Amino acid sequence: MEIYTAMRHFADSWGLLAMTLFFLGVVLFMFRPAAKARATEAAQIPLKED
Repeated sequence: MEIYTAMRHFADSWGLLAMTLFFLGVVLFMFRPAAKARATEAAQIPLKED
């Protein structure tokens, strides 16, 4: 088996699974309950007068 074919087969199967799991992890991390307070605080940074 050619190295290109082997790497492509690996990327088509396990690579797609890894990218999907990473994407779901990032989405779930962004929408956790504690993230709302930090996001609101970060959104107010440009409006602060120091």
